[in-house]
Amino acid sequence: MSDEHTFTPGTDDLPEVRHATGAHQYGRYFEEFEEGAVYKHWPAKTVTEGDDHLFCLLTMNHHPLHLNDVYAKRSQQGKNVVVGPYVYSLALGISVSDISGLAIANLATDELSHPNPVFHGDTLFVETEVLSKKASQSKPDRGVVIVHTRVFNQDGLLVAEFKRRVLVPKKNPGA
Repeated sequence: MSDEHTFTPGTDDLPEVRHATGAHQYGRYFEEFEEGAVYKHWPAKTVTEGDDHLFCLLTMNHHPLHLNDVYAKRSQQGKNVVVGPYVYSLALGISVSDISGLAIANLATDELSHPNPVFHGDTLFVETEVLSKKASQSKPDRGVVIVHTRVFNQDGLLVAEFKRRVLVPKKNPGA
C-alpha cells in the first residue's frame, strides 16, 4: 500500500483544500484587501534576451529596437530595449498569486506607463498597493478592488506602473 497522495482534479485544486493543507493561498477575497496595504510580490524575474524575443515573435512585434542589435546600438538607448507589453504582462503575472488569483474578472487597466526602459539582463521587482475597494451594490457576493502596481529594476528605478480594477469574490457574502 502506498502512502502517496493522489491528486483529484476538481477537488484538490479548490482554494479551501489548498488552505487546509497549509499551502500558500492563491489570491485574496474581497475582505482580505486593506486600503493602503502594499504587497511585495515574489519572485523577481531577470529578463533574458530569449524572453523578450519570444514575446516579440509571439505577438508579431518585429520592431528592430527589440530584435536587431545593430539597429539598437544606433538608437537613443544604445542597446536592445525589452518590449513594453512584455514588462506589463510579466508584472501582471507576478502579481496574480497576491492580487487576482481568485478574481472573477480583471475589469480594466488604467494609466499604464513605462517611464524608463528595461534591458536584457535587468531583474524586475514588482509591488502592488491597494488604493480602494468597494462592495458591489447589485451582487453581494463580490466587490471591486483598485490597485496600483509598480515595477522596479535591480537599481530601484521605476520602469513601469499601472492601475487596475479587479472584481473579486467575497469570502462571506452574507456577513
